[in-house]
Amino acid sequence: MTTRRQTLALIAAVAATPVLAQTQARPNPMPDELRTALERDKNGIVLGNPAGNITLVEFFDYNCPFCKKILPKMQQLISSDPQLRVVFREWPVFGADSEFAARAALAALDQGKYWQTHAGLMALRDRAAEPSVMRVVRKLGLDEAKLRRDMDSDRVSDHIARSFMLADHMSLIGTPTLIAGDEGVFGDQSLKDLQDLVARARAMMGVAAG
Repeated sequence: MTTRRQTLALIAAVAATPVLAQTQARPNPMPDELRTALERDKNGIVLGNPAGNITLVEFFDYNCPFCKKILPKMQQLISSDPQLRVVFREWPVFGADSEFAARAALAALDQGKYWQTHAGLMALRDRAAEPSVMRVVRKLGLDEAKLRRDMDSDRVSDHIARSFMLADHMSLIGTPTLIAGDEGVFGDQSLKDLQDLVARARAMMGVAAG
């Protein structure tokens, strides 16, 4: 398990490196240390193909309306690209309610139901807060007592802390933010926008499609 001290040390190590380029210009590549922190965090949530040839990272919040809109397009992207590796970063920027939701989703991983919890929270019509989050948890049949204990685990706390530190280091402006290759985009994206982002990342990194 990554400790908070290790997390802080890694972020400190990348703090002196240039921030993420917001264009596709390869002359200003993302530093290797920063890419490792973004894409290979042991506490990251990996979807798609874990051995895929390109990684797409999404920073999101369960109370972000555009994050909700982008979910079905992310599902389509993952299902249509067998070589895509996706890393989800819980970044609860909308306050305590969002942090409760993020902690519940991350804790659900220990019961093998992260994706189901993620999708259930994104589907909420009302605000993601303790009452609505726990409705999703109960509907999925999760062990509520275990979930509440796991919500305060080092793994969960470190994931959230690292999301904030990475976002601060890269001067991210909000959710959803998606990063692939050396490029970051912010806000709602169409499926084609997402596909193009991944394609540009592969071209930047010299990786063959598919």
